[in-house]
Amino acid sequence: MEIRRVSVLGSTGSIGESALDVVRASGGRLGVAALAAGSNWRRLAAQAREFRPLLVTAADETAARELGRELAGTGVAVAAGAEGLQRAATLASADIVLSAIVGAAGILPTLAAARAGKTIALANKESLVAAGGLITAAVREAGGALLPVDSEHNALFQLLSGRDAAEVSRLVLTASGGPFFRRDGGLDDVTPEDALRHPSWSMGAKVSIDSATLMNKGLEVIEAHWLFGLPLERIAVVIHPQSIVHGALEMTDGALLAHLSPPDMRIPIAAALYHPQRVALPWQRLDLAALGTLEFFPPDHGRFPALELAYAAFARGGTAPAVLNAANEVAVQAFLDRRLRFTAIVEVVADVLARTATDQESPDLDTIMAADAAARAAAAERVRISPAPRRG
Repeated sequence: MEIRRVSVLGSTGSIGESALDVVRASGGRLGVAALAAGSNWRRLAAQAREFRPLLVTAADETAARELGRELAGTGVAVAAGAEGLQRAATLASADIVLSAIVGAAGILPTLAAARAGKTIALANKESLVAAGGLITAAVREAGGALLPVDSEHNALFQLLSGRDAAEVSRLVLTASGGPFFRRDGGLDDVTPEDALRHPSWSMGAKVSIDSATLMNKGLEVIEAHWLFGLPLERIAVVIHPQSIVHGALEMTDGALLAHLSPPDMRIPIAAALYHPQRVALPWQRLDLAALGTLEFFPPDHGRFPALELAYAAFARGGTAPAVLNAANEVAVQAFLDRRLRFTAIVEVVADVLARTATDQESPDLDTIMAADAAARAAAAERVRISPAPRRG
């Protein structure tokens, strides 16, 4: 039996840990070629000892030195920084690259993997939001493949497989609505602890906050465009608090085809890592009779304006999607650091979009990265003059 080897970029994060669970459950069908993380060298070292990859790399130079000492004599190579991440993304022995680094930090390694002709299991939506044209073109030119890992996009990928796109009227992405969908009253006094309390999924801090603002769904709409080639007016969002239906196709004859599974990221990760095969997995199964009611609601754009802001940024084009993503990353971190009100996250992003985005058609990588840097600087300045959260 041939082993399929995976480079896991972002191995100490939520998606990375879930992917390694899938490897553990594979019975030897999956192996690890490389592991890459940020500064959590202790966890990275433990993963390296368990999975024995050829390479581990830490973005933080200090963490890489500690990692080197910890793994001395194991035969595992240790690298650091952007160069190490590039090596992990393009390693010859990797059959598939799981891109699970959070935020714009995933752009360059995802693009490197695409240019190397790799099969990419994509869990870094921000890379397509900011540089979707560049990455999808690189995948086509180098003969690789792009397999979505986000539960919604993986569901749509499965539903669309082998189907004539002309039969599809719309793609439907579901959103849980986050922790505040049923909350009465305003959101000005929301704390990071409140926003991190997601009702359905266990995710990292940044994605959890994006889910609470609905920015996550806005980013996913843009991602869906690049993955499936449909214009945004044919990509709809519906709130589904139970997180059982992950995506649906509205067909031209009026039928609706839906994908259901438990809210467990190991299921779409496994679907991507084993593609095009399906394998038996030891995870929870759905009991339709026990599910009870499945609810669906339209998004409340007045209360959660991030979704419409994402549609508008994509419609503008140029560097606007990259600016949207970068400004949001800065504003979310400021909220997590208690330097910004929850409702000011979207205010900051909208302001930075208006002031820094440009309309240049098909921006190249240098332009995108410059726009990202300018947006971060503008957002950081805007955060400094924004009202802090109320206390008490």
